[in-house]
Amino acid sequence: MIDEGYIKFSCDWTAGPPPPEELIVELEASRRNLFKHGLIGHDRDADVDYGNISVRGRAPGEIIITGTQTGHLPTLSAEHFVTVTACDIEANRVRCEGAIKASSETLTHAAIYRQSGDINAVLHVHHQALWEYLYGRLPTTVPAAAYGTPAIAREFERLYREADLAVQKIAVMGGHPAGLISFGDTPADAEQRLFKHLHSST
Repeated sequence: MIDEGYIKFSCDWTAGPPPPEELIVELEASRRNLFKHGLIGHDRDADVDYGNISVRGRAPGEIIITGTQTGHLPTLSAEHFVTVTACDIEANRVRCEGAIKASSETLTHAAIYRQSGDINAVLHVHHQALWEYLYGRLPTTVPAAAYGTPAIAREFERLYREADLAVQKIAVMGGHPAGLISFGDTPADAEQRLFKHLHSST
């Protein structure tokens, strides 16, 4: 069964307004393209949604991310995005506000943003064939690090320090079959990096 879509952290969620529209325009444009190519969507067999996408918010440490279980929607509106105001990776806790709760992969996004101020967008997608092709060729998290946990967040911190993740800006989630992470200065930048590898693997 796909280990996706289930929140594993303690979520301090406050119902509130959606993020400002200007912060999600480019984010949603990339997200629509990823959905069109099946990189974000819904797995019928497991009956879960997969994939999420984020950008930095306005305040230090703030993240604008897609809400949990929104992968099945072809397009998103403002209420499908959430403002994450704080993440405590070691305590496995996320604080957020919006119309819905934050994505189950929020801790991983937060860990990646902390590696460099030049990282402004993070994408988590699914593609089984690309995952198999890139496994071990690019920075790959250890299989024991489960999706949506502090362990996988720490793995991305390790890969950024010890491997060439800072250069490649794309990684394979070793314990999360089909799961891939890419990041960049903008959503379009992270998206293009992903598609470059996708085209080269076919």
